Amino acid sequence: MSLFTRIFQTSRCLGKLTLTSGSQGILHFSANRLPARVLDVPCRSFSKTEHRYDLMEFFDDKKNWGENEIKHGRSWKKDELRIKSNTDLHKLWFVLLKERNMLLTMEHECNEKMELFPNPERIDKVNESMKNLEDVVRERNRAYYELETGETGERPGEVVENQLGLRFYYKMFEHVIPKFANKAWNEKHNFSYRGSAVRKFLKLYREKLYNVKRKQRNRDRNEVMSLLKRFPNMDRIAIAEKYPSVDVDKLMKQNKIRGNCDPLKV
Repeated sequence: MSLFTRIFQTSRCLGKLTLTSGSQGILHFSANRLPARVLDVPCRSFSKTEHRYDLMEFFDDKKNWGENEIKHGRSWKKDELRIKSNTDLHKLWFVLLKERNMLLTMEHECNEKMELFPNPERIDKVNESMKNLEDVVRERNRAYYELETGETGERPGEVVENQLGLRFYYKMFEHVIPKFANKAWNEKHNFSYRGSAVRKFLKLYREKLYNVKRKQRNRDRNEVMSLLKRFPNMDRIAIAEKYPSVDVDKLMKQNKIRGNCDPLKV
């Protein structure tokens, strides 16, 4: 005999049945012909599905459409995220993820419609907030593992060289087959062989990097010379901070930057 069948059979003897649903899922009924009596019977709580939104959640509020400027706040700082619980950080991550998807959708839509996307720095602030949140979570994981196991818990890695001789940071991970028996892995990650083609490639690659740095250094030098020629009383300390690769004191002695007056005597 089921639970509700017993309840209704009991109600015939006790009198009128009154059903009420409380916060804890309790059924109460009282009798009219007998002294007042309350019988608590546990029942299954009622449930309903979550409210689901449509695809408009990927778009900004309609009142912001066509606006040239939208008010927004700053990004989350690490100090503010450190005082929050793991549950709050988990919820905040999905809020930021939803906001970033909305902003990227609005940016794409504005580009398709040839319209101005207002305040594009909002995407940078959301990305900065998500990066700070990841750093805070990584700090907590590292502190937990160092306290429990004495290790950081981070994925180990080392700087290695690939087939072309270029150095990169390789993150290690576990394999089912040991390293000495994993033939496929050893063939793919065998970086010991260096032929003449690899040496020639490295030589040309280093030359390319050197030319890029040299051209950038020359551009900075010419720009500083132009500034000093037009404004001989500029702050040298500020110029040295902005262009660290340029020797300002040495550049001041050249005749190319001297105009009608001598900057050394000013």
